Amino acid sequence: METSNSGFSAAGLRRLREVLTRYVASGKIPGLVALASRGGHTHVEALGTMQHDGGAPIRRDTIFRMASTSKPVSIAAAMVLLDECRMRLDDVVDPWLPELADRRVLTRIDGPLDDTVPARRPITVRDVLTSTFGLGMDMTALGTPILNAVFERGLTPNLPEPMPGPDEWMRRLGELPLMHQPGEHWQYQLSSDLVGVLVSRISGQSFEDFLRERIFGPLGMKDTAFHVPDDQIDRLPTLYAPDPATGEFHVWDEAKGGRWNLPPTFQGGGGGLVSTADDYNAYFRMLLNGGTHNGKRILSKPAVELMTTNRLSPEQNAARNALATNNVHISFGQGQHGGWGMGMAVRTYRGDYAPLGQFGWDGGSGSSTYADPANQLTGILLTQVGMTVPDPAQVIHDFWTTLYQAIDD
Repeated sequence: METSNSGFSAAGLRRLREVLTRYVASGKIPGLVALASRGGHTHVEALGTMQHDGGAPIRRDTIFRMASTSKPVSIAAAMVLLDECRMRLDDVVDPWLPELADRRVLTRIDGPLDDTVPARRPITVRDVLTSTFGLGMDMTALGTPILNAVFERGLTPNLPEPMPGPDEWMRRLGELPLMHQPGEHWQYQLSSDLVGVLVSRISGQSFEDFLRERIFGPLGMKDTAFHVPDDQIDRLPTLYAPDPATGEFHVWDEAKGGRWNLPPTFQGGGGGLVSTADDYNAYFRMLLNGGTHNGKRILSKPAVELMTTNRLSPEQNAARNALATNNVHISFGQGQHGGWGMGMAVRTYRGDYAPLGQFGWDGGSGSSTYADPANQLTGILLTQVGMTVPDPAQVIHDFWTTLYQAIDD
């Protein structure tokens, strides 16, 4: 255990360790890495093992599948292009994404795919970066023709079938009508994957190469990528999706020979990254520092402010708020933040121990990554248990509850 009491109480850090240890000792969470950074000091807990039935111990440098916590990091590539004026927020995306030109929009969300009207205007870069371009995941619309078509076309990271390459992905996306008029509603997931295609086409590089050159390399994020090569695969734990009824551990993804052991056909900004707690801490500390890292500017301060403050109107955010508050029994309490910036949630109301302004996101593989400007705090919790059961969400909640109790000024 590595500790520093600067900004944290010793008793609070003991409680944090005790609470996390309880999950590991119970067998609900095989292993985890928890990191908290404040005041130039970092506290790390690495507990448990790489498999639910034992195996090598989890270490501080264990590599985890970041799932949807990829979103707050991958969006930085787009912000670099904005900083360099290689695209603008209100540019129409058609020159780079011609598959999305001349959109049509469903007359109703549950209607047939050919019952459409013309889009009132083209899709803009702002629509894509704020997840309001008109198409995405809507858990209240499961079973509708449009969501069925999204799944059937392989447009989401649906294990075990890989997504198609970016050009084929765009072709399939372009076959579908929008669910909402551009700019009207926040919707999940597809925008974040679309960002990667947009960045790649504007830059002329693969999404990963651009991220590595402009974000990962300058920040020293040496273990962040879209796959784990063979010579590092022993650092990747087995990923589990426990049975919701029985709690029995089922393997979701093996390390060796699994989905993240080979370079993917589609480098998904919405959920494809692997990383470590220290890499993510470097990224979120950079955001707290207004875009700088060790004296070097990575992003402009205005770009960081755009990403980490609410970008949605009440009308755009209405469906998101309704989903978060009306389905807490399904999400195990996740997603109740209020606002959304670019690629991440932003807390716009005080709903739990976290204050207004905290920004970041959670991942379906049992990950949680946030920064808090008010307390100059970063917190990273990484596990290998998917949110098919309440346990990974509950350990995330308890991590943040105990971490905020540990703050001592």
